Amino acid sequence: MGLTKSEAFSGLDNRVAKYAKALSHPARIAILKLLIQKQSCICGDIVEELPLSQSTVSQHLKELKEAGLIKGDIDGAKVCYCIDKQEWNIAATLLNELFVSYQANTECC
Repeated sequence: MGLTKSEAFSGLDNRVAKYAKALSHPARIAILKLLIQKQSCICGDIVEELPLSQSTVSQHLKELKEAGLIKGDIDGAKVCYCIDKQEWNIAATLLNELFVSYQANTECC
């Protein structure tokens, strides 16, 4: 596997890329929508809502958690997930700054 050379880019650029990567799969978007709607979910509840296996949902939850967008609390044998409010707000700010920084000019390619 080739090197990504992510160290050649700013910490801010790497952070935005981390969020974008976590958001780059429709299953993860569906999981985030469920967590937003329900405020918190146990992994098994998410599996019941999506057309995915438990192991696939767990893998997507792992990616979202590694990006910091969600957090999970262990409740016995179950893990209850929710949006990490602080990290969510940071991600929203950084992604929004990227999108609003574009100023269209009349001579577009």
